Amino acid sequence: MRDFYIDVVIVLLFLNMESSNNRKSAAGANDHLANERTFLAWIRTGIGIMGFGFVVVKFSLFMKQVTAVLGNQMHIHQTGDSRVIGIFIVALGTCVVIFSYLSYMNTKRQLDEGRYYHSTMFVKIITIMIFLVSVLLLIYLMKTT
Repeated sequence: MRDFYIDVVIVLLFLNMESSNNRKSAAGANDHLANERTFLAWIRTGIGIMGFGFVVVKFSLFMKQVTAVLGNQMHIHQTGDSRVIGIFIVALGTCVVIFSYLSYMNTKRQLDEGRYYHSTMFVKIITIMIFLVSVLLLIYLMKTT
C-alpha cells in the first residue's frame, strides 16, 4: 500500500511538472515594474546627456559674450565647433530617449506574451554612439588646446 502512495505522488509531481513546462509563464508585476525602472533609468541618462549638450552650446554663447565685452583686452581662441558639438550631444540624448522607449515597449510586449528574449542590441548601440561622441570630443579638445 505504501508503494501505491509513492507511485501516486510521483505521478502527480510528474504531471504538475509537465503542465508547468507546457504553459507560458505570465509576467508578474515585478517584471513589469523592473521594465519600467529600467526605462526610467534610460530616460534619466538621456536627459543628462541632453543637459550636457545644452551646457556645451550655452558655454559657446557665453564665450562669445565675454569676448565681446572684453574687446581687444583678451583674445579667446574660438573655432565655432562647440555649438555643433553641443547640438550633436543633445541629438544623442534624444536618440537615447527614443531607443529606451522602443526597448521598453518591446520588453513589455514580450512580457505580456509570456516570453522574454534578452537582447543587448540597445546597450551596444548606445555604447557605440557615446564612444563616438567621446572620440570626437577628444579630437576637438586636442585641436583647440
